[in-house]
Amino acid sequence: MYLPAGDTQLIQIMDAALADAACRAGPWLACKPGCTQCCHGAFSINALDALRLETGMKALHAADPSTAEAVEQRARNWIVEHGAAFPGNCETGILGTSEKERDQFEEFANDAPCPALNPSTGLCDVYAWRPMTCRVFGPPVRSLDEEGNAGLGYCELCFIGAMPEEVAACEMPIPHEAEANLLENLGPQETVVAFALLK
Repeated sequence: MYLPAGDTQLIQIMDAALADAACRAGPWLACKPGCTQCCHGAFSINALDALRLETGMKALHAADPSTAEAVEQRARNWIVEHGAAFPGNCETGILGTSEKERDQFEEFANDAPCPALNPSTGLCDVYAWRPMTCRVFGPPVRSLDEEGNAGLGYCELCFIGAMPEEVAACEMPIPHEAEANLLENLGPQETVVAFALLK
Protein backbone atom coordinates (compact mmCIF):
# COMPACT_ATOMS: atom_id res chain seq x y z
CA MET A 1 0.00 0.00 0.00
CA TYR A 2 1.23 3.49 -0.82
CA LEU A 3 0.95 6.68 1.19
CA PRO A 4 -1.99 8.85 0.11
CA ALA A 5 -0.84 11.74 -2.06
CA GLY A 6 -2.21 14.19 0.48
CA ASP A 7 0.19 13.04 3.19
CA THR A 8 2.97 15.21 1.75
CA GLN A 9 0.76 18.29 2.06
CA LEU A 10 -0.27 17.28 5.59
CA ILE A 11 3.38 17.02 6.65
CA GLN A 12 4.16 20.39 5.04
CA ILE A 13 1.30 21.96 7.00
CA MET A 14 2.55 20.36 10.22
CA ASP A 15 6.16 21.40 9.64
CA ALA A 16 5.08 24.99 8.95
CA ALA A 17 2.85 25.03 12.05
CA LEU A 18 5.70 23.73 14.22
CA ALA A 19 8.17 26.26 12.82
CA ASP A 20 5.71 29.08 13.46
CA ALA A 21 4.92 27.90 17.01
CA ALA A 22 8.64 27.53 17.76
CA CYS A 23 9.31 31.04 16.48
CA ARG A 24 6.57 32.47 18.71
CA ALA A 25 7.73 30.42 21.70
CA GLY A 26 11.38 31.38 21.44
CA PRO A 27 13.31 30.26 24.54
CA TRP A 28 10.13 28.91 26.20
CA LEU A 29 10.42 25.90 23.88
CA ALA A 30 13.22 23.73 25.27
CA CYS A 31 13.02 21.05 22.54
CA LYS A 32 16.37 20.41 20.83
CA PRO A 33 18.31 17.55 19.24
CA GLY A 34 19.36 15.04 21.87
CA CYS A 35 16.47 15.79 24.24
CA THR A 36 14.82 12.37 24.32
CA GLN A 37 12.23 12.50 27.10
CA CYS A 38 9.40 12.35 24.57
CA CYS A 39 11.06 9.33 22.91
CA HIS A 40 10.25 7.03 25.84
CA GLY A 41 6.97 5.26 26.42
CA ALA A 42 4.65 3.45 24.04
CA PHE A 43 1.89 5.41 22.31
CA SER A 44 -0.67 4.45 19.71
CA ILE A 45 -0.27 5.48 16.09
CA ASN A 46 -2.91 5.40 13.40
CA ALA A 47 -2.79 3.64 10.04
CA LEU A 48 -1.46 6.75 8.26
CA ASP A 49 1.43 7.06 10.72
CA ALA A 50 2.20 3.36 10.31
CA LEU A 51 2.17 3.61 6.52
CA ARG A 52 4.45 6.65 6.66
CA LEU A 53 6.93 4.73 8.84
CA GLU A 54 6.78 1.76 6.47
CA THR A 55 7.53 4.10 3.55
CA GLY A 56 10.34 5.69 5.53
CA MET A 57 11.95 2.36 6.31
CA LYS A 58 11.98 1.46 2.61
CA ALA A 59 13.69 4.78 1.86
CA LEU A 60 16.15 4.24 4.71
CA HIS A 61 17.01 0.75 3.45
CA ALA A 62 17.84 2.26 0.06
CA ALA A 63 19.85 5.18 1.43
CA ASP A 64 21.48 3.71 4.54
CA PRO A 65 21.02 -0.06 4.90
CA SER A 66 23.10 -0.36 8.09
CA THR A 67 21.01 2.24 9.90
CA ALA A 68 17.80 0.61 8.67
CA GLU A 69 18.97 -2.76 9.97
CA ALA A 70 19.89 -1.22 13.33
CA VAL A 71 16.40 0.33 13.61
CA GLU A 72 14.77 -3.01 12.75
CA GLN A 73 16.92 -4.85 15.28
CA ARG A 74 15.91 -2.41 18.01
CA ALA A 75 12.26 -2.90 16.98
CA ARG A 76 12.64 -6.69 17.16
CA ASN A 77 14.28 -6.41 20.58
CA TRP A 78 11.50 -4.10 21.74
CA ILE A 79 8.85 -6.64 20.73
CA VAL A 80 10.72 -9.49 22.42
CA GLU A 81 10.91 -7.47 25.62
CA HIS A 82 7.37 -6.05 25.65
CA GLY A 83 5.36 -8.28 23.31
CA ALA A 84 4.04 -10.61 26.00
CA ALA A 85 2.24 -7.71 27.67
CA PHE A 86 1.08 -6.08 24.41
CA PRO A 87 -2.66 -5.36 24.74
CA GLY A 88 -3.59 -6.48 21.26
CA ASN A 89 -2.57 -8.95 18.57
CA CYS A 90 1.18 -9.50 18.77
CA GLU A 91 1.19 -11.19 15.35
CA THR A 92 -0.29 -8.23 13.50
CA GLY A 93 0.72 -5.50 15.94
CA ILE A 94 -2.85 -4.16 16.00
CA LEU A 95 -3.89 -2.72 19.35
CA GLY A 96 -6.98 -4.12 21.03
CA THR A 97 -10.05 -1.93 21.34
CA SER A 98 -11.82 -3.37 24.38
CA GLU A 99 -12.04 -1.28 27.53
CA LYS A 100 -9.77 -3.76 29.31
CA GLU A 101 -7.14 -3.57 26.56
CA ARG A 102 -7.27 0.22 26.51
CA ASP A 103 -6.79 0.28 30.29
CA GLN A 104 -3.83 -2.12 29.96
CA PHE A 105 -2.25 0.13 27.34
CA GLU A 106 -2.19 3.02 29.83
CA GLU A 107 0.47 1.12 31.80
CA PHE A 108 2.20 -0.57 28.85
CA ALA A 109 5.93 -0.01 28.20
CA ASN A 110 5.80 3.47 29.70
CA ASP A 111 9.56 3.78 30.16
CA ALA A 112 10.71 1.91 27.05
CA PRO A 113 12.79 3.91 24.56
CA CYS A 114 11.33 4.11 21.07
CA PRO A 115 13.16 1.73 18.71
CA ALA A 116 13.57 4.60 16.25
CA LEU A 117 15.69 6.45 18.83
CA ASN A 118 19.40 6.05 18.11
CA PRO A 119 21.01 5.49 21.53
CA SER A 120 24.38 6.71 20.27
CA THR A 121 23.25 10.04 18.84
CA GLY A 122 20.07 10.74 20.80
CA LEU A 123 18.34 11.39 17.48
CA CYS A 124 15.42 9.75 15.68
CA ASP A 125 16.62 7.59 12.79
CA VAL A 126 13.27 8.00 11.00
CA TYR A 127 12.68 11.65 11.87
CA ALA A 128 11.41 12.66 8.43
CA TRP A 129 8.71 9.97 8.62
CA ARG A 130 7.84 10.25 12.33
CA PRO A 131 4.22 9.86 13.52
CA MET A 132 1.92 12.79 14.13
CA THR A 133 2.21 12.44 17.92
CA CYS A 134 5.94 13.12 17.63
CA ARG A 135 5.32 16.11 15.37
CA VAL A 136 3.03 17.85 17.86
CA PHE A 137 4.91 17.14 21.09
CA GLY A 138 6.51 20.16 22.71
CA PRO A 139 4.53 23.30 21.76
CA PRO A 140 1.09 23.96 23.30
CA VAL A 141 -1.55 21.85 21.55
CA ARG A 142 -5.26 22.00 22.31
CA SER A 143 -6.91 18.73 23.34
CA LEU A 144 -9.82 17.42 25.39
CA ASP A 145 -9.45 15.89 28.85
CA GLU A 146 -11.47 12.93 30.14
CA GLU A 147 -14.36 15.23 31.02
CA GLY A 148 -14.40 16.76 27.54
CA ASN A 149 -12.90 20.09 28.59
CA ALA A 150 -10.48 21.75 26.16
CA GLY A 151 -7.03 22.67 27.40
CA LEU A 152 -3.50 23.30 26.19
CA GLY A 153 -0.98 20.53 26.75
CA TYR A 154 2.77 20.86 26.22
CA CYS A 155 6.03 19.20 27.19
CA GLU A 156 6.77 19.56 30.90
CA LEU A 157 10.31 20.69 30.06
CA CYS A 158 8.95 23.65 28.10
CA PHE A 159 7.30 26.92 29.18
CA ILE A 160 8.71 26.71 32.70
CA GLY A 161 7.61 29.88 34.48
CA ALA A 162 5.44 31.06 31.57
CA MET A 163 2.12 32.74 32.28
CA PRO A 164 -1.03 31.11 30.81
CA GLU A 165 -1.40 33.89 28.25
CA GLU A 166 2.20 33.39 27.13
CA VAL A 167 1.53 29.68 26.63
CA ALA A 168 -1.71 30.40 24.76
CA ALA A 169 0.08 32.80 22.42
CA CYS A 170 2.26 29.91 21.23
CA GLU A 171 -0.52 27.41 20.50
CA MET A 172 0.18 25.16 17.52
CA PRO A 173 -2.92 24.45 15.38
CA ILE A 174 -3.42 20.85 14.27
CA PRO A 175 -5.10 20.00 10.92
CA HIS A 176 -7.26 17.21 12.38
CA GLU A 177 -9.75 17.30 9.50
CA ALA A 178 -7.05 16.90 6.84
CA GLU A 179 -5.61 13.91 8.66
CA ALA A 180 -9.07 12.38 9.18
CA ASN A 181 -9.78 12.67 5.44
CA LEU A 182 -6.60 10.76 4.62
CA LEU A 183 -7.46 8.08 7.17
CA GLU A 184 -10.90 7.38 5.69
CA ASN A 185 -9.60 4.76 3.26
CA LEU A 186 -6.98 3.28 5.59
CA GLY A 187 -9.15 1.97 8.41
CA PRO A 188 -9.33 2.61 12.15
CA GLN A 189 -6.68 0.14 13.31
CA GLU A 190 -3.95 1.44 15.58
CA THR A 191 -0.53 0.01 16.39
CA VAL A 192 2.74 1.13 17.98
CA VAL A 193 6.00 2.27 16.37
CA ALA A 194 7.92 -1.00 16.85
CA PHE A 195 5.48 -3.02 14.76
CA ALA A 196 5.21 -0.35 12.07
CA LEU A 197 8.99 -0.27 11.64
CA LEU A 198 8.98 -3.98 10.75
CA LYS A 199 6.21 -3.95 8.11
